[in-house]
This record gives sequence, C-alpha cells and structure tokens, in this order.
Amino acid sequence: MLLFLSFLKKQKTEAPPVKANTSAPKQVAVRKGEIGEYKIDIQLDQLPKDCRYLSDLLIKNPKAKSGYSQIDHVVLTPYGIFVIETKNYQGTIYGGKDRKTWSVNGKYKMMNPFVQNYGHIKALAPLIDRKYVESFISMVSFTKRSTFKIDLDFRKIASNELIVYDIELSEFIHRKVSVLKIQHKEPLFSGREISMIYDVFSNADIKDPAIRRTHEQALKVDTKDTTTQAVCSICNKPVSDKVSTYCLTNEKFQGKVFCYEHQKTIQ
Repeated sequence: MLLFLSFLKKQKTEAPPVKANTSAPKQVAVRKGEIGEYKIDIQLDQLPKDCRYLSDLLIKNPKAKSGYSQIDHVVLTPYGIFVIETKNYQGTIYGGKDRKTWSVNGKYKMMNPFVQNYGHIKALAPLIDRKYVESFISMVSFTKRSTFKIDLDFRKIASNELIVYDIELSEFIHRKVSVLKIQHKEPLFSGREISMIYDVFSNADIKDPAIRRTHEQALKVDTKDTTTQAVCSICNKPVSDKVSTYCLTNEKFQGKVFCYEHQKTIQ
C-alpha cells in the first residue's frame, strides 16, 4: 500500500509541465497611424484583380536628407501608378499647391505632403522604364477626423494630385482609373508589365530593421529643424513633438495641443 501511494505521489510531482506558447506574437505596425493604415489596406485588398499594391516601402533616395524615401502605399493599375502618402491628423488642414508647409488648425506645421510625395515618386521613377514615368498619380489620404481647407483642384478627379479621406481612397482610385480609360483607348500597362514593376519595387524595398531605424531617427531630427515647435493652447508652453502628435490624434482634445499639466484639465 505504501509503495502504491509513493508511486502516485511521484507521478503527481513529476507530471510534465504545460508547454508554453512559444509562437511569436503577431507583429504589429509601429508606424504612425497604424489603425488608418489598416483601414487603407482593407480597401486596397478590394481593388480589381488586375491591380496590385505594395505598402511601407523604403527606397534609396540620394536626394533625401536621410538617403531614403519611405512610401506608405503604391498601387499599380493598368492605367496608372498611384503613390499614396497617409496622414493621421485631427483638425483643420490648411494648405495650397505653392506652399512649402501646411498646417493643422493653423498651428502645427507639416511639410506640404505633395512635395513629400513628389520626392517619393522621384525615388521610384529611376527603377522603371522612362515610358512609365508620366503615369504616376500622387495621392494624399487623411483620416475623417480632419477637414480640408485646401486648393479645390486637389479634389478634382482630373488632377494627378488628389487629396482624399481614408474611407474614400478606393472610390477615388476607381474614379481616376475610369477617367484614364476614357483618355486612353488601350491600357498603359499589361498584366505582365504590372507584375514586372511590382517585382522591381518589391526587390528595391529595404527591409533591414537597422537601416529603417536610422531613417526614422533622421526624420525626427529633420522635423525638429524645419518645423515650428507646437505650444500649449492654454499656457503657450512649448511641447515636444510626441506630446503634440498625441494631442492632435486624440479626439478628446478636438484638434488642439495641450501640455501635460493642462491635458489633465480637459474633460
């Protein structure tokens, strides 16, 4: 009997441990506006089968201060190449074609996104045949938490520079392609050419995490050097870029910037 009890005790104490879940957690995007990016990816997934897209490309660009261009999305269609820059601001967006800087609520300054996207297109253009270069269309997407006070031409479908809300991105791509179909009797790109360009852009994409971190750090330094520092809407105390971005992307603050102390007073 004692031997039997001893055997049971040994079995209990030597029971194999529960195997830990060693599978790596799903990697999540850490770039700005990750929720907005996800919403855009859903729309791009629903484009016609003759379209292909790439997201978050890092391409060498000797003319950029960091040496690289980071491109949010590129959509390849039979009638044009859409290069898309996404923004995740809350508030009123003021801007014009000839202005180097735009602003949110007239306070927080940012680079004209079309100037930024022009640099992205210039980085992509040398990778493909010259005959395709005239087929680029520049698009800038903002979330619906913002409103536009911009040149009306940016909303005209005939333009090759379009500003849209994230929820209407695929709609504008469809509309633009429809206009281009009328202008061109035949597709500008065959399925084979679209696949070829897709592979070229994909192969040029730099995936090395160290290089990407260096690029992002260079952007942060460049932003501090070229933009006016935001201030608290109540006490005019200067705040960091991190605090400013946090306030502008938080619905609670209604597009205004507050220092840490005054954030506590907002209900």
